[in-house]
Amino acid sequence: MKLTTFTDYSLRVLIYLAAQPGQRATIGQVAAAYQVSENHLVKVVHFLGKQGWLRNLRGKGGGLELALPPERIGVGQLVRQTEGEAVAECLGDARGDCCIAPSCRLKGVLSEAVTAFYGVLDRYTLADLVSNAPQLAQILFVEHPIRAQRVSPRKAA
Repeated sequence: MKLTTFTDYSLRVLIYLAAQPGQRATIGQVAAAYQVSENHLVKVVHFLGKQGWLRNLRGKGGGLELALPPERIGVGQLVRQTEGEAVAECLGDARGDCCIAPSCRLKGVLSEAVTAFYGVLDRYTLADLVSNAPQLAQILFVEHPIRAQRVSPRKAA
């Protein structure tokens, strides 16, 4: 199963914030750290805020922060919300018009695989993903010249 970029970026945003507990960050800082588009992160951050995982504060001194402790953010739950459970059309709500649907065994196999996939993810929380926070901080929070150039001047100030 390949995760979408949306899920990947959702996990990255949460990891970034959890790696420096109690600190706020801007979309520009997260984008620069991962060298990704701020425009993509805007949608991700909005979604994470609506789901209750992020607190998005506007204005001077604002930014992004975790709305829950990392121990309460389940990786499986996050991936389910961003990906859904359908890896094939026959597992989704649309169901499609597959001509072999009445006698197809692939649906059962895929369903079992998805259950196993989420079973593993459900064993982990965001806290597990950042148990190496000092190493992550060395990578994410060092101002690299190449990364700094990618942040627009209005966001960097």
